Amino acid sequence: MVPRVEGVEIEDWAIPGATTAPLVRVRLYRPANATSAVPALLWMHGGGFVLGDPENDQEHNVALVRDLGLAIAAVDYRLAPRYPFPAPLDDCYAALRWLSAESASLGVRRDRLAVGGASAGAGLAAGLALLAHDRNEVPVAFQLLLYPMLDDRTATRTDIDRSMLRLWDNECNRFGWTSYLRQAPGSADVQPYAAPARRLDLSGLPPAWIGVGTCDLFHDEDLLYAQRLQDAGVPCEVRVVDGAYHGFDLLSRDANVARTFRQHYVEALRRTLFC
Repeated sequence: MVPRVEGVEIEDWAIPGATTAPLVRVRLYRPANATSAVPALLWMHGGGFVLGDPENDQEHNVALVRDLGLAIAAVDYRLAPRYPFPAPLDDCYAALRWLSAESASLGVRRDRLAVGGASAGAGLAAGLALLAHDRNEVPVAFQLLLYPMLDDRTATRTDIDRSMLRLWDNECNRFGWTSYLRQAPGSADVQPYAAPARRLDLSGLPPAWIGVGTCDLFHDEDLLYAQRLQDAGVPCEVRVVDGAYHGFDLLSRDANVARTFRQHYVEALRRTLFC
């Protein structure tokens, strides 16, 4: 059931999937008072590739629409292990193509399409940026990556202090990656579209914003990916939050540290999409 929210129009769409894939549900949020086309963010929810739906992030998405006046298309992608890679990414790419192809009727700007997400959703967003770059069908203006799940090889590490982590540890990580890849994480043939940190050449990708806490399992892989983006000439803003755990901003929305974190990426979206 689609809720009624003051100031925001919410509508569910069933769009064509990839080739023989089923229809993909996309929940579209638009500012109710928009009088012209607005930038859009394609949003992928978190959940370790195995859990979640667009409704999980509804409060987050409604707030962004109100604060920025952009549209958000939240993808209800298929979940592993029933639907491993590439099914979830295929659904996200189908949603990106739809958002671009139908931009005029949806009231969004085709030249201001961003991709983003949190955790596994941010990993999908990073993989989607790679796929869109390589296929050269849809221009992506920006990547918003909140503590992204980028590297399956982290699941093979044995040097991580579990006592420093909350919400998502390496046992969860191994399960998520194994479910998504349908093979053991760390295997030699993992594709970069599945685990973007495997990509050797990051040049030509859209600008990115990456945020992560120091007590997040993904801290090291995220900072390394950010550095590699910068080394490849891709503008990448990095925000590291001391003492923050995985998903801290969603679980403690009213905390000052969460509000500050959110303010930084809201301003990054504003600078990039509304310039």
